[in-house]
Amino acid sequence: MTVLKVATCQFPVSADIRRNARHIARQLRVAKERGAEVAHFPEGALSGYAGVDFDSFAGFDWDLLRSRMTELMDLARELRIWVVLGSAHRLSGDRKPHNSLYVVDAAGVLVDRYDKRFCSGPPDGSWGDLAHYSPGDHPSTWEIGGVRCGALICYDYRFPELYREYRGLGVQVVFHSFHAGNVPPERVVAIETAIGPQFRSVNQAPTLTFPGVTMPAAMTAAAASNHVWISCPNSSAAESLWPAFFVRADGITTGRLRRNHPGVLITEVDTGADLYDSTAAWRDRAMAGVLHSGDLVDDARSRDRTSL
Repeated sequence: MTVLKVATCQFPVSADIRRNARHIARQLRVAKERGAEVAHFPEGALSGYAGVDFDSFAGFDWDLLRSRMTELMDLARELRIWVVLGSAHRLSGDRKPHNSLYVVDAAGVLVDRYDKRFCSGPPDGSWGDLAHYSPGDHPSTWEIGGVRCGALICYDYRFPELYREYRGLGVQVVFHSFHAGNVPPERVVAIETAIGPQFRSVNQAPTLTFPGVTMPAAMTAAAASNHVWISCPNSSAAESLWPAFFVRADGITTGRLRRNHPGVLITEVDTGADLYDSTAAWRDRAMAGVLHSGDLVDDARSRDRTSL
């Protein structure tokens, strides 16, 4: 049995790097005081999120970002806590940066970086993430106290193949950072109207928006079908489309923060817990391309699909 205590953190992410860094430092201390071994933050938590929190990377203060990241790594070493932190990662020349998660160990060492692989937007990069970021090309895995971890970012959730990949790599906990905040109230109303207010009663979501409905549902499905625990921090900048939450490996949400309010959610991950897993017997076969359970039959009436 291996137990890992995770702090899923949310605060109002903004374009102000100094302000973001103060929020992160404060919540790192809270996480440590509450016994967490790793603190997990939203997409773009330090840098802010291009296209939402600020218009573009034109004139962006990369030196300030680097200095604040270095200070937070020093704080991780001082507190002896792991950090999974969203930020932009600068590339060479005029190439667009990566949208990344930095993985810092309890010694304050940067041990890995996950770069968002599925950046939103059309192929021509005229809008969405692809207007601002370069996509990544790799999974990222690491271990904390014997627990195998992996990372994903926001729109990656639309591609269940990534969760299957991590399951195949033996990942037990996925740190999936989101930024679905800082949405103008009138935009939220417009989305809700487009979806149809009549569907509010049958979609028990924090907001009747596409992210508000589909993101939490997708995390429940990903956890249950792959039997992985998932930490889901989000920006709490109003309007935030849903609050940070945590999903157990059987698909049960074990905790949720308040929407539009900063907070730290502590979850004890017990990878040895006896949790319901209805697909355990067949998951590995399905991942290997055997897409049925049990043994197939050799029968003429089975092969004939146009007769009663």
